[in-house]
Amino acid sequence: MLVSLQDVGVSFGSTVIFEGVTAQVQENSRIGLIGANGAGKSTLLNVICGSQDYETGSLDRKSGLNVGYLRQNSGLTSGNTIEEEMRLVFAPVLKAKEEMERIRVELSDCPPDSAEYQTLSREYDRNQTFFEGNDGYLIDVKIQSILNGMGFEDKDTRTEISTLSGGEKTRLALAKLLLSEPELLILDEPTNHLDFKTLLWLEDHLESYKGAVVVVSHDRYFLDKTVKEIWEMEFGGLRVFPGNYSKYKVLKAELMARWEKEYEAQQEEIADLEDYIAKNLTRASTSKMAKGRIKKLEAMEIIERPREYSKKISLRFDFDRDPVKDVLIVDGLSLSVGEGLERKHLFDHLDVHIQRGEKVAVIGENGIGKSSFLHALRGELKPDAGKIRWGQEVKASYFDQENRQLHPEMTVIEELWSRWPRKNETEIRTMLGRVLLQGEDVYKKVGVLSGGERAKLAFAVLMMERGNFLMLDEPTNHLDLQSKELLEDALRDYRGTLLFVSHDRYLLKAVPDRIIEIFDDHVEVFKGNYDYYLEKQKEKAAAAVPAPKQEKQPSASGASYYRSKQQKAEDAKRRARIRELEKLVEQLEGEIAEIEQTLQNPGEMASDYQKIQELCTLLEEKKNLLNDSMDEWMELSEE
Repeated sequence: MLVSLQDVGVSFGSTVIFEGVTAQVQENSRIGLIGANGAGKSTLLNVICGSQDYETGSLDRKSGLNVGYLRQNSGLTSGNTIEEEMRLVFAPVLKAKEEMERIRVELSDCPPDSAEYQTLSREYDRNQTFFEGNDGYLIDVKIQSILNGMGFEDKDTRTEISTLSGGEKTRLALAKLLLSEPELLILDEPTNHLDFKTLLWLEDHLESYKGAVVVVSHDRYFLDKTVKEIWEMEFGGLRVFPGNYSKYKVLKAELMARWEKEYEAQQEEIADLEDYIAKNLTRASTSKMAKGRIKKLEAMEIIERPREYSKKISLRFDFDRDPVKDVLIVDGLSLSVGEGLERKHLFDHLDVHIQRGEKVAVIGENGIGKSSFLHALRGELKPDAGKIRWGQEVKASYFDQENRQLHPEMTVIEELWSRWPRKNETEIRTMLGRVLLQGEDVYKKVGVLSGGERAKLAFAVLMMERGNFLMLDEPTNHLDLQSKELLEDALRDYRGTLLFVSHDRYLLKAVPDRIIEIFDDHVEVFKGNYDYYLEKQKEKAAAAVPAPKQEKQPSASGASYYRSKQQKAEDAKRRARIRELEKLVEQLEGEIAEIEQTLQNPGEMASDYQKIQELCTLLEEKKNLLNDSMDEWMELSEE
């Protein structure tokens, strides 16, 4: 066991953050920590890490526990290059390698039979054992593997970190933490700034991770894929549910239904007891029985009324008039952004045809131009080529992921009232109340609202606009889990046409009936949700693997498969080379195994650094030759 909490409580002054928290982190735990903003998730993580004191209860932590904690949106700010920063993880191992080199030089100047030679040899052995025991020969391989997985495969590792974007710095911080392989890995919103490819890699990596993992995430698909236990913080306490997020939803619903039933049954029992007592306490014949019921009532352990957060946003998107059947036709759209030397070409030949009532999602790599595509549809960007045709009676409403359509200097109530000045205050406040902007909050400036509050205000605008075509750019950003699910319900129930850009795979699974993936020179259309998209990606990957070639048989008429003597000779030569390569591969594999065995058990050669270095060089040459031979064998086998 890595961490054990028993009835732990934390307060800030007179405010109780949480109390009675009991839970354990095992060596192979996969935990998803969820809860509303302000529920105490970060405080609990800090308690687990040891950076936050607790007032009540007890906490046991494994002695010397190595904890790695990536906080939300935290990124590296170092002046190092990418390679230099990653190699810091292996500083002790690399130091041992430097010591081995230093000792090797000193050994070359010492008589083999001297006491100094023996001392240096023992020191060399210690460093070598440490270096090999910590996979010193694999450092560069590990670094490149993690960097590739985290989306830096095309990035020069000599790039200075200070020149990276904020998202790249966050991804690099996560890459460095994964390289360090702590016993307990804590990740706060790790899926921010990750595209689909990187997300899939991270999910696979965490599945095989040797330590324990605790994840705070609003990405429900990610939670489904990576965790086996849900910790829910709610009303100052913690509940533990086995299984992933989808399983948690089922178990939570069952718990609340059972709790409600038990509460109502007990309330009925209490009412019956109190009624009996009131009617029979003063009667001589029944007074004793009434007193017995009083004792039963006093001894009863009262079940609290089930509590759920009553404050939920209420979203419903309606419209007044249906458009024509063909609501949007895009032909051969090419798009660029920026001006002058900063101008960047995004994509070419984009064709999209959307009909009334369809729900279409747009996906693609970061920077491919998904948001710019929506801006072009709104007339905010002029295409390089192509046509955009809207159908008659289409009334489009737009949700911007940065909420740039809102006015920072206006108050919340002014934001709506300035758009619909004929509405009275009650109507405006009612709409704001549906998105939980109430009381004094309506007089806050839009510019000081949180990301979630601005998103909810933008949804209030959408509901009042009553558009029959919704264009949404990353609509679930900044929303808590409950609000995301309520938005999904509203979008599923929406009778109009929907076109949205999203990285939220749970939303992509729940809402669209078609997915469009944008590439730089074409689009691909998938007639289903995200699960269907994944299935097709797997089929495409399987089809890309070449099937083994079968030798063509002579035709029934007796015509030869070989069209010429030259082709027949070339094919015989190819088969002969294949046999040569197969023998060479077998030989190289045996030689590599022998060298690796020698390096693992060097015996008397352990102190001869030069000999070991020669073997390492030879090993690298043999492996390179093996790779080249395998590549040639595969090419010839596929011809």
